[in-house]
Amino acid sequence: MHARLDVGLILTTIFLLMLTQFVPAADGPESSPAEAKPSVTIIDGAAVRGILGRTVQGADGKDMGRIVDIVVDPVGQVRAAIIDFGGFLGVGSRKIAVSWGALHFAGAVKKGDNIELELTRDQLKAAPEYREGNSVVVIGSTGALEPLDLPP
Repeated sequence: MHARLDVGLILTTIFLLMLTQFVPAADGPESSPAEAKPSVTIIDGAAVRGILGRTVQGADGKDMGRIVDIVVDPVGQVRAAIIDFGGFLGVGSRKIAVSWGALHFAGAVKKGDNIELELTRDQLKAAPEYREGNSVVVIGSTGALEPLDLPP
């Protein structure tokens, strides 16, 4: 019985010694924020999909355009999607800022379907055009226009 206890104690001691080689001491020079190692996140490729260039389908089931850009605030919070709306083969199209909350992604991620938008073509036609560098006016899920207030 003493032999088993000694082997277990030895293995535990070796494990703890090995562990201390990979975990820096909290108060040592290696723990400074500038030298912190980046974290890694692994996401299953079947559970995610890019959205730039993806077709957006309106509340009436018709194609509305494609997502061409994303608007984020200074802290990185996604606020709106820019949809290239209307036109034919790129002629006569306009970019419209649509509230992020007006978009639904469920089928688009799982099945590769279109991204759904709670608005109709007529509601988007009434929205002002998005122009980079100008104030952003976003059309919400109810069709109401609202300025995009960004924190200073």
